[in-house]
Amino acid sequence: MTIEQIAQKYGMTIVTKKADTSKEVKSAYCCDLLSRVMAEGTADMALITIHTHMNVIAIATLLDMACVIIPENIAIEQDVIDRAEDENVCLVHSEKSAYEISGLLYSCGIAPTKK
Repeated sequence: MTIEQIAQKYGMTIVTKKADTSKEVKSAYCCDLLSRVMAEGTADMALITIHTHMNVIAIATLLDMACVIIPENIAIEQDVIDRAEDENVCLVHSEKSAYEISGLLYSCGIAPTKK
């Protein structure tokens, strides 16, 4: 599924307006420990995290992630959104919990990230 298809299907909001939402999401990972995300993350994955700071954008850029999904309507500062725009990182916002999002992505065939 593409980022746009996921957002539409599950009522999520794409926060970064310039991001490529046609990118295919090949896997997903739910984690808030960013050192673990760096170790386990892969290209074209969706990262589900409650973190909304610049380090998340840096890791998403470094690993060429498909998108970062922020659950629970957690606010994202404008400077972080601006950096994501500059780095072509797609930020997606959801009212659902990380647990719900993980289950939804898994149920539609998106596999857990595996190295």
